[in-house]
Amino acid sequence: MSKPGQKTIPAADEALLEEVQRRTFRYFWDFAHPVSGLARDRYDPSKPDSLDIVVTGGSGFGVMAIIVAVEHRWITRDEALERLLRMTGFLLAADSFHGVLPHMLHGATGKTFHFGRKDDGGDLVETAFLLVGLLCARQYFAGDEAPERELRARITQLWEETEWDWHTHGWGNVLTWHWSPNHGWAMNFELRGWNECLIAYVLAASSPRYPVSPQVYHNGWAEGRDFRNGRSYYGLDLPLGPDFGGPLFFAHYSFLGLDPRGLKDRYADYWQQNVQHVAINRAHCLANPNGFKGYGEAAWGLTACDGPDGYGAFAPDRDAGVIAPTAALSSIAYAPEAALAALKHFHGALGGRLWRDYGFVDAFCEARDWVADTHLAIDQGPIVVMIENYRTGLLWRLFMSCPEIRQGLVRLGFESPHLR
Repeated sequence: MSKPGQKTIPAADEALLEEVQRRTFRYFWDFAHPVSGLARDRYDPSKPDSLDIVVTGGSGFGVMAIIVAVEHRWITRDEALERLLRMTGFLLAADSFHGVLPHMLHGATGKTFHFGRKDDGGDLVETAFLLVGLLCARQYFAGDEAPERELRARITQLWEETEWDWHTHGWGNVLTWHWSPNHGWAMNFELRGWNECLIAYVLAASSPRYPVSPQVYHNGWAEGRDFRNGRSYYGLDLPLGPDFGGPLFFAHYSFLGLDPRGLKDRYADYWQQNVQHVAINRAHCLANPNGFKGYGEAAWGLTACDGPDGYGAFAPDRDAGVIAPTAALSSIAYAPEAALAALKHFHGALGGRLWRDYGFVDAFCEARDWVADTHLAIDQGPIVVMIENYRTGLLWRLFMSCPEIRQGLVRLGFESPHLR
């Protein structure tokens, strides 16, 4: 199995990648909530009231960024352990529902932030993103010193107490996203593919105490309306997903820890799936059928992000002229030359408008002369993590070293070089 870190990357490119990772990491370190240490949902200077709100999944991405920071010596191991122990202690005391954490929490108290009127309970997908980061930390901090042993014990407790089987309604053949103590299963959002939720099924099948059966994966996830594709877009075949592939975070969120290189099951080769998805997204921006200003060889990438009219899940079939730096930069492992060209454009020609204290702003739209003032945890995190996976494969190695994850992948019928 090839390792991205074994590639020869020009020194100037290495320096630029390191600069972008380190600046973006500051979102999770300097801007973290002062009480919990968790990642704030967003930086938005127009909404100071949002500073108390922390996000579960984005904090998982932040944990992975902290690991990268230790590896590159931007912070010390002891500093990272202090922060991670504070975060895990807070999470163990925070509201949870059958071991599943809510989408957002009040960062000072651990009480549930009501994301919607009925979204006031457990969020299985956000919890999955959090646990990927925590499991990577459990594998990384493997020393015999008391703080590292304590961190591993806390992470294992959070992991083992998550009741994945509860989210099948206790008997069903598909995972459900939300459960509320006040509204039960009223939201009834089933996790059917293809989207960002593959990782939830991998974790659910890997759970030591509350696993789901492989049939939940095959009869639930793999029977989604947009699961199989098999059509061609811009001359590129797409194995899975909706028309044109959907927003690019589908190729990022599940694969921050889950290594797509050589990952296959009866449905797809997941490396090929992600490479084709990225290529189609970029090809659409190059074709630019809507004639939006600013698109080109070095300006591409459509995904969920802030836009001039609010947050949206932008994609080739939902194109509003909004480009998010995270879309191209987090795709660097799949399309390195194209992603590096975009990085140099965003950092160079557009750097005066896009490059800020916590890395690149969330998005921009040249057609409307608009640039976001915001940063979002779920967009900043993949930049740090996927650049690192391209450079060294670090987070992929850590997550795939978890014995429970290896067992779960085997249960689901996956092949991977990590399983040999």
